[in-house]
Amino acid sequence: MESELKDLSSPAPAAAPPPRPASAAADKDDRPLLKLEPEPEPEAGAEAPAITPENLAELEKRFAAYVRRDAYGSMGRGELPLGEKLLLGVAMATLVPVRVVAALAILVAYYLICRACTLLKAPNREEEGEQEDYAHMGGWRRKVIVACGRVLSRAMLFVMGFYWIDETFRGASGGPEKAGKEQHEEHERPGAIVSNHVSYVDILYHMSSSFPSFVAKRSVAKLPLVGLISKCLGCVYVQRESKSSDFKGVSGVITERVREAHQNKDAPMMMLFPEGTTTNGDYLLPFKTGAFLAKAPVLPVILNYPYQRFSPAWDSISGVRHVIFLLCQFVNHIEVTHLPVYYPSEQEKGDAKLYANNVRRLMAKEGHLILSDIGLAEKRVYHAALNGNNSLPSVLHQKED
Repeated sequence: MESELKDLSSPAPAAAPPPRPASAAADKDDRPLLKLEPEPEPEAGAEAPAITPENLAELEKRFAAYVRRDAYGSMGRGELPLGEKLLLGVAMATLVPVRVVAALAILVAYYLICRACTLLKAPNREEEGEQEDYAHMGGWRRKVIVACGRVLSRAMLFVMGFYWIDETFRGASGGPEKAGKEQHEEHERPGAIVSNHVSYVDILYHMSSSFPSFVAKRSVAKLPLVGLISKCLGCVYVQRESKSSDFKGVSGVITERVREAHQNKDAPMMMLFPEGTTTNGDYLLPFKTGAFLAKAPVLPVILNYPYQRFSPAWDSISGVRHVIFLLCQFVNHIEVTHLPVYYPSEQEKGDAKLYANNVRRLMAKEGHLILSDIGLAEKRVYHAALNGNNSLPSVLHQKED
């Protein structure tokens, strides 16, 4: 990361940068985070290398941004005390089924609302049909989609145990702001919202708060129920599995969307997670520059998930296991800090990397987050090691900014 940060006088605490694997310097791609390359068949009689306490400690030191510190341990497979096992058993037999049924009912209800509002309406298409959405649809249809989306997203959070949300709005002076969110947005219209990325729960919160557009895998558009909802959100789709780069096209769409949102208050806001992956919530990874290329102001938002037993962070745990444990926890907590709109200086407008770095350091300082220079490639290495593969996988590739 660059150290030329002239607009911030008080740098946030930075963690010592862990050594990067040699292959991490190679060109990178955007293959799915939890889908590792198939490993060669082991020789007859050979056993998978075990992780000892010594090398586990070394792994956790190198990849601290992805280490789980809750009672469930790495990958959610830690040894639990008898009392915790009993609580899990009771919750899985009683609480989880109710929550699953309620969540599915909310999802289906919102899908039907989106289906009714988009009936006989053709989606807006960009990039030769690769991008299509209903985000620019106006009139009562759009109002119904947005209003119902925000209410039902909050209902989904409630079903998942987030009964209340602790929100703080920081004023330009750095202190809490008593003015409501609507007043804040009316006077300062950003082009994009930028947020640290901790969990898939982040998306539900932002949907309930401002209903912005997201960046999603292209395959999401074809999923049952969720596909139509993502189009109503105005998601920008990327093909992460493909080695052929469509980065310039996607980057252009995002830049246009950010600029449009800044200039037109009726345009959908873009919501971007510039880290590119999730962490355990204590760290802030390097920012990609996609949110800052439009030279428009951005609204920084910091998410935090306090916990006692199970952390809602989606770091080194499988999706299914994470959802089950999250639904087993009766109460979950989320704290949100909205910083003032960040207006770039002329120097930052001419240097998107500097702009991204300054916003990142501001968010780290205000959110008491530790700066780390590792990224998605190192996360794949950490996951591979936890799964018993001590050789560096060939997935150490990720597109540069």
